[in-house]
Amino acid sequence: MNTKPIANIDLVTKVEAVLYLKGRPITKKDLSEITNSDINSINDAIKDLKNKYSNPNSAIELNDVNSSFSLELKSSLNEFVDDLLPSDLKTSELRTLATIAIKKKILQSDLIVLRGSGAYEHIKELLEKKFIVKRKQKEGRSYWLSLSEKFFQTFAVSNEYLSKIGNRNKSSNKK
Repeated sequence: MNTKPIANIDLVTKVEAVLYLKGRPITKKDLSEITNSDINSINDAIKDLKNKYSNPNSAIELNDVNSSFSLELKSSLNEFVDDLLPSDLKTSELRTLATIAIKKKILQSDLIVLRGSGAYEHIKELLEKKFIVKRKQKEGRSYWLSLSEKFFQTFAVSNEYLSKIGNRNKSSNKK
């Protein structure tokens, strides 16, 4: 896997990664803090992303709602992808589930830091649909979140495969 050191990743790519991972609208100020960049640079990065996603053949669009930005699937594709989403999970819920899957076991408090406060609602949905299991931490106030048997049956993914992905992410973070 070809990975660049974080210092060599350009700002547009960093902003795009943040918007993708968060799965919710984020202000320029927050993007500035997360990427350690000034607002003018963030404005330029947003312009570049607007150009990138203005292509009518792109499935993704950059949305600007009340000066907060998010990457979302174009609404014209909703009907097309409905059958691809299991159990009526929203894209943002799938991203939260994917984060749990990559980590295999994560504290709810850590997940909220990664995915934002909207993840509380995602966790509630994922628990109701039995894709995850929630257990109280032995020491501390948070909960451990992990994948349920239904997750593995629905997505036909093995625990071994998830371990390989998790290990690959850990090793690329160390470089």
